[in-house]
Parts: sequence; structure tokens; C-alpha cells
Amino acid sequence: MKSIHVIGAGMAGQEGFTAQALELIAAGDILFGAPRLLALFPDYRGEKQQIDDGSMAAMIERLRHFDGNAVVLASGDPLFFGVGRYLLRNLPETLIDFLPNVTSVQYAFAKIREPWDDAIFVSTHSRDVKSVVDRVVANDKAAILTDEQVTPKMIAADLAGRARFGYRVYLCENLGTTQERIRLTSVKGLLDLDVAALNVLILIREYEDEERQSLPAFGIPDDQFLSVKKTMTREEVRVVTLAKLRLRHDMCLWDIGAGSGSISIEADYLLPQGRVFAIERNDESLGFLRENLRRFNARNVTLVTGSAPDCLDALPDPDRVFIGGSGGHLWEILEQVDQRLAIGGLIVLNAVTLDTLTATNDYFDNAGYQVEVVALNIARTRPDTNYKMFEAYNPVYIITGMKQ
Repeated sequence: MKSIHVIGAGMAGQEGFTAQALELIAAGDILFGAPRLLALFPDYRGEKQQIDDGSMAAMIERLRHFDGNAVVLASGDPLFFGVGRYLLRNLPETLIDFLPNVTSVQYAFAKIREPWDDAIFVSTHSRDVKSVVDRVVANDKAAILTDEQVTPKMIAADLAGRARFGYRVYLCENLGTTQERIRLTSVKGLLDLDVAALNVLILIREYEDEERQSLPAFGIPDDQFLSVKKTMTREEVRVVTLAKLRLRHDMCLWDIGAGSGSISIEADYLLPQGRVFAIERNDESLGFLRENLRRFNARNVTLVTGSAPDCLDALPDPDRVFIGGSGGHLWEILEQVDQRLAIGGLIVLNAVTLDTLTATNDYFDNAGYQVEVVALNIARTRPDTNYKMFEAYNPVYIITGMKQ
């Protein structure tokens, strides 16, 4: 095998290729590409090989044993949601050269006269609509390459279901062809449009839901949550608890005994690319938890109905675990978590009784965890009195165990 040149096609047909690209194509012995790209070179002297999702493995096998000059045609930039990643994963990178072109996303932003360096880019390939919209609502500007499995209408329906209507929407269809069409609409308007299969969807946030916009990302007031007799984790305790969890943007958090969901909801703000699993078994709490998740539009929180540790097997391994309630199964939960937690992972548990504090500390000591305990005493001024008097709450013991 002499060389593999991966060449991006622009938006103007064969005229969009540079002189260098045309020379490399002309010198090639075999040309791989989608049918519409191969059709740009009807007089190609060498062998042509069509590729699609189902024939990628066959292309790799052919390239491994081909001893001539191979050319792979791609759309735009081969390394931007393109075939380039697959080639690099399966062939020696030293054999591959890339020659990019203008992408459909670049072209679309130019057409709507909008800067694109502050946008996020999402391909719906092998993604579900929820994960796509999760990325959209976490950012102010998004460009989406859709497909038949996740269409613009499905994205609009999911946004509408979350009451996220504050977007300027550009539907850019059949770009670079005689059927090119760019339409400016809204989330609601997109629901009623017929959409071409080849499209780029651009969403630019213009306003945020007023209720959510008025709330902080950290330290949400207690009265914003619905809960069972206000038994949820209080605001000050939540703040310290979340600090002790030391969350990073892409982590997986288990919230065991989620109650009203206050920890899960605030963690959701801190984990834009992460996942939160809110685990709760109490029927009354579940009602409030579901409503709180809906009201706060918790995009990365998955509700798990059931009792721990029995329901934990189906979850992905956690990076962090918060235990707000154990239902009398503390030791069993800790043992199950320990089996799934990687070295350096953290377990944070809030205890209001010395019994729970002692049992947790004993487990961590026996299991070789590095342990820290913070005793948090909170007193708030009472707003309904003539004098500034403090009302004290029961102390909370915040126990952090790091797996060694």
C-alpha cells in the first residue's frame, strides 16, 4: 500500500476541489466514496468503490491489502463527524493524509451570516434525541447534523416538551445543490415544516425560561423545591455536600435516597456532559421528585425507581456516590458501591444520627477508605419575628470516603 489520501468535497461540486485535490484524485488507482461523490468524477480512469455505513469494514480490509494509491472522498472536512475518525481507528495514521474542504456547517453559518466559533456541534448519528437536546439546552448556539433516526421535528418536539421555546431556528437544507433552501423559524414553527433528508439545523438561544433564569446554578433556595414535609437536604448542607463530591463536568453520579431530588438537580447544573441517577423508592417522595425534575428541566438526571442496593446493578459505574437515605440497608449499599467504584472515587453520606455516623465510619475504616467528617451546625434568622433571632437545626455529619 503506497498512500491513502482522504479528500473533502466542498459545496460546489467538482469546481469546489482545489487543484491539488484534483491532481491526487487523478493519480489514484482506486476511488472510494458515497454514490453522489463518485458521480462527480464520471471519467475517472481507475476503479470506483461505493461506501456506506454497511461497507466501511470492507473498505478497511481492501485498503489494508491495496498496494496502489487510494483516494477516499468525504464530505467537507473528513475529520469533522466524517470518515476520517474511522480510518484513523483502523489503519496506521502514517499512511493517511487529509485534505479538508468547507463543511456544510461552515457553509450554513456563512449563509445565515452568523459567527460559528462559539457554537457546539452535534451529529445525531448513533445518538438518541434526548442526548442531542441535552447538548443543545446546555449551550447558547448549536449546529446539528441530523439523520432519519433523529430528525429536526423530533428535536423540536423534545425542546417543546421541556418548554424550551426561546430559540431562533435555521433549517438549512440541501446545501450546495440546486434545491438549496434556508428557512428561519422557531421551535414551534419547526414542528410544522416538511424537512429534506440532507440538512443542518442551527439553534441560537434568544431567551431563557424566566423561572429557570432567575435561579442560581448553585445554592437554590429551599422553597423552590417541592418535598415531603420539607425533609429535603437544606440549602447550606447541599452546598457543602456538593463541594465534598468534587464533581467534574463529565462524571457519573449516583444519588441514593434522592428524596425531593435537590442534590440531583443542583448536580445537574455542575455536570453538563455528565449523568446523574436519582434513586428513590418512596411513593410520596417520587411524586415530588418527578415534579421537581420537570420544573427544573434537569437534562442529565435519570430517575431510578426502586430500592438500593437491588436496583444498582443496571446502572453504569459511578465516579461519585451520594447517599441521602439507605432505608435500613446502609452496609449492603456501601458494599455494592465499593464493588463498582474506581480507585480515587468518592462516597459522600449525610448523617443526622450518631448511629449512622458510627456505622459509616466503621465501614470506611474496615474497607481502607480515606475518611473525612464535617459536623455542620446551621442556624437561620427567623423572618416572622420582631427581633433577629436564630432558629437552630439539628447538626448534620457530612462523611466523605475516598477509595484507596
